[in-house]
Amino acid sequence: MSGAICLIGMLLFALTGITLNHAHQIPAKPKVEEVEMVLSEAALAALLSEIDIADGATVPVEAAAEIRRQLGADLSGKKGEWTDVDVYISLPRPGGDAWLSIDRETGDVLYEVTSRGPISYLNDLHKGRSAGAIWSLFLDVFAVACIVFCMTGLWLLQIHSQRRGSTWPLVLGGLAIPVVILLFFLHI
Repeated sequence: MSGAICLIGMLLFALTGITLNHAHQIPAKPKVEEVEMVLSEAALAALLSEIDIADGATVPVEAAAEIRRQLGADLSGKKGEWTDVDVYISLPRPGGDAWLSIDRETGDVLYEVTSRGPISYLNDLHKGRSAGAIWSLFLDVFAVACIVFCMTGLWLLQIHSQRRGSTWPLVLGGLAIPVVILLFFLHI
């Protein structure tokens, strides 16, 4: 049953393991999209209110809601890099990147989104890069399920090893091959 639960995830992790190992051979054509807007007077006034910018405050709710409505960018909980004249918010995401800049004097907003394609998206999910807390929890649960899958497989090998003499030499080979590669072919 643990193998059934892990099947699709293990296939995706194996495939993305290959694409990560050969990332330099896979061409990527990033797609960059820039969108501009101007904040309303009310949203701009919220940016000019008393905000403690020393610790990277979040964008006020009024401005964040307006930006979300017009650009689709979710700024909730994102801390910005504030100066007296502007605020910059980094919005990393799997398979790309995004950032948003707000001019605090004029209300001009520049939003840039970069997409590196589906392979980059899957590779970033493999690494858990910028995928959020829920994905991180999924990866942890999936890792535990894979450990259970491997341990039950080892238990089944032990049960059937009496009839198959090659079982333990093959298991030891599975350990020895990466150890030999690390010791003799990996230059540290």
